[in-house]
Amino acid sequence: MNGAAPLVTVITPVHDAAATLAATVASVQAQTRTDWEMILVDDGSTDGSGALAAGLAAADDRLRLDGWGENRGAAAARNAGIRAARGRYIAFLDADDLWRPEKLAVQIGYMETEGAPFTFAAVERIDAAGRVLGRSPVPARVDHAGLLRGNVIPCQTAVYDRAHYGRVEMPPLWRRQDYGLWLALLRAGGAAHGIDRVLASWRMRPGSLSSNKLKAAAGTWQVYRAAEGMGRSRAAWYLAQNLGRATLRRL
Repeated sequence: MNGAAPLVTVITPVHDAAATLAATVASVQAQTRTDWEMILVDDGSTDGSGALAAGLAAADDRLRLDGWGENRGAAAARNAGIRAARGRYIAFLDADDLWRPEKLAVQIGYMETEGAPFTFAAVERIDAAGRVLGRSPVPARVDHAGLLRGNVIPCQTAVYDRAHYGRVEMPPLWRRQDYGLWLALLRAGGAAHGIDRVLASWRMRPGSLSSNKLKAAAGTWQVYRAAEGMGRSRAAWYLAQNLGRATLRRL
């Protein structure tokens, strides 16, 4: 790696993602904008993902490898990447998701032109085989008050400007730590800007839908209580708002 700092740092937590990691990395390597680095954080994988990540990093000096032997969770992995980031712009991509080639060019170009310190974009939902299941549109803007009522920011499209916010980490929660970070960034004011254009593919994991809903609700409750410091009554009110919006989006 040369001495010049990249403009963008892409942070990818890796846990048992041997089947998808190479394609995820390739989608970053295919970006039309090339001033990036990608930090792969192996979070205690047991399926050979660590060795795969090491091989990918050895072949491309824009890739950097970090990690540990036990599963500490996505928050710990992403925060390790945030601490090690050299780029001004911090972007996130999970090890089973994909970016469109123009993703960074569109978002960073928008941020530079509009002076927007926090952006996100629409995603398409795909299954394990890559078949498109649907599209998730995004609003043009969301502030802290609006975001409390429901997370509309897909993690695989979020980018924040470290020159504006500083090096802000995710709260140490097992689930929905990304939502906690978005709220922390917006707590002091301002808004995140949404680009309603599909710039990423979100791979939907198999499993029980009802179980996932319960886990998501429990994670959101922890964000309200632990990260936002809400009392039980206020947290319950916002959780009801959040679940109501989620239901409307599925109709």
